[in-house]
Amino acid sequence: MAKQTFTTGQVLTAAQMTSLQQTAMGGGAATAKTANYVLVAADAGTTVAMNAAGSTTITVNTDLFAAGDTVFIQNLGAGACTVTAGTATVATAGSLILPQNDAGILYFTSASAAIFYDYIQVGATSPLTTKGDLYTYSTSDTRLGVGSDGHTLVADSGEATGLKYTNALSDFIIKGFEEDVNVVASAATGTINFDISTASVWYYTSNATANHTLNFRYSSGVSLNTALATGDAITVVWLNTNGSTAYYPNVIQIDGNAVTPKVPAAISAGNASAIDAYSFTIIKTASATFTVLETQTKFA
Repeated sequence: MAKQTFTTGQVLTAAQMTSLQQTAMGGGAATAKTANYVLVAADAGTTVAMNAAGSTTITVNTDLFAAGDTVFIQNLGAGACTVTAGTATVATAGSLILPQNDAGILYFTSASAAIFYDYIQVGATSPLTTKGDLYTYSTSDTRLGVGSDGHTLVADSGEATGLKYTNALSDFIIKGFEEDVNVVASAATGTINFDISTASVWYYTSNATANHTLNFRYSSGVSLNTALATGDAITVVWLNTNGSTAYYPNVIQIDGNAVTPKVPAAISAGNASAIDAYSFTIIKTASATFTVLETQTKFA
């Protein structure tokens, strides 16, 4: 029943009393709409029920309602229904867009202003759809799909959510040390020299049919023995990216001399091991002596 003005001594009919009771208990009789609709004064105290397959609007104008008037709005259709400020203002802490089966109360604080209390606040419905999804935020609540097996979650301000899944080894080699990477590609045989004066991380690729000798030095013509003081250390990260067949060095050298202990057996044996990467630290312990500390880690 729309809001009415009664006179002194007026006797209400049973139908009027029933409608008033419905209004007092939360919404009154429903007025069905199937297209864009502009509220009228008679909608005060009633329910406006939108039921449309496509998107619709319900527009709110001034000088139709008084302070304290309410209109209950529900959306039954598949199309989103948007409560729209016409000449009146409409504030909300939730959303003015009602998905199917959402509803809310439009409460007027004056003839020209209303507050819309959305029953389902933004974020109350989960965006998650798939195993491993994460609940994140960009400009609204957002689904972040799970990454590939073995990938890790990292912060990235360039992403909409500030997060992304990434291959840890790829980012470590290519991005984390981008300006310090010495790429040595596709040597056929013999000794390959790595100069620490130009790089601190080595990224080695090979499509050769023979294994190699890898020699670490300071630079061409300058030895590590000369450049390093006792106690100095160099950390080496070595990666082979040759696809299904991996060729590894037979010998690791420092300044042209084989080091002891050797690097992990799977590498130094020159076999096609499944190991994708390893790291080791070269420490100068005396004027012409080096110790190799090994870390065998599968990065990728």
